[in-house]
Amino acid sequence: MLFISSLPSSYSCNSKDENTLLQIKKHFNNPDLLSTWSPATDCCTSWTGIECTNGRVTLLSMSKDNNLVGHIPDQIGDLLELQSLEMSYMNLTGNIPRTITKLKHLDFIFLKWNRLSGPIPDYISELKNVTFMDLSYNKFTGPVPGWLTQMPKLQTFQIDNNSLTGPIPNSFGSFVDSVPNLFLKNNKLSGKIPESLSKIDFQAVVLAGNSFTGDGSMFFGGNKRTVQVDLSRNKFEFDLSKVKFGKSMALLDLSHNRIFGKLPRELTELPLQRFNISYNRLCGKIPRGGKLQTFKSYEFAHNRCLCGSPLKKAC
Repeated sequence: MLFISSLPSSYSCNSKDENTLLQIKKHFNNPDLLSTWSPATDCCTSWTGIECTNGRVTLLSMSKDNNLVGHIPDQIGDLLELQSLEMSYMNLTGNIPRTITKLKHLDFIFLKWNRLSGPIPDYISELKNVTFMDLSYNKFTGPVPGWLTQMPKLQTFQIDNNSLTGPIPNSFGSFVDSVPNLFLKNNKLSGKIPESLSKIDFQAVVLAGNSFTGDGSMFFGGNKRTVQVDLSRNKFEFDLSKVKFGKSMALLDLSHNRIFGKLPRELTELPLQRFNISYNRLCGKIPRGGKLQTFKSYEFAHNRCLCGSPLKKAC
């Protein structure tokens, strides 16, 4: 995702920002991706991947260059008005530098599809204005950061396809301001979900492809505004017939678990767009109505004794 911005000529590029960008270019050995970054032109109007406001760099977008290797440069922290940072689909290694904490206006962090490693640094919690953070498809290890609850504006946290271990932090039962969408798919997480999360109204929570056990029903509730829950490919074990669903539930994947009981009739009242309960221990007749019969039979298959449409097995 590369941006070229045009601004009124009265707002030429801030000299400190220009200097910092040229240092970043040098850090990466002057790659072709940054060939437009030349002192002969204005960084706010002519440089690929740069956007400015009033002559200050507010967006830096570098992506899709597998030949660009190395660490995230410390000089990133000198772009003091930066609001959006994207360095994705590259070959970046190491971790996120501490200098990022100087970016007090940072709103969006996109660092997906790199080879960043080590625990997610706790000093990221100092970035109080971040609303969206995507660290997916890297090599991060260690626990899910409990300090996410200290980021009052965070709306989405994506850390899919890394190597995080351990349980969901107990602190996730006490988000102070906004409750972020959580995407923790395909890590090495395990353990039981803290009961305190039953009080939290997540809009989206994706825990697929881990080794969670026990009860997963705390993500549901008749008064919740949850739109997406994906607990697939874990070891969750709870009675689905006792679960109450909020009226907004549209994306529900519980496949490949140990969930038992019957399908609640209220599933026919939901605006379901995606639905999969295959490979569980469910029984009884599939309720008729709503969207349920529009899904494929394989999305109900491999349960203990489910029957009725869209399965061929009659009740």
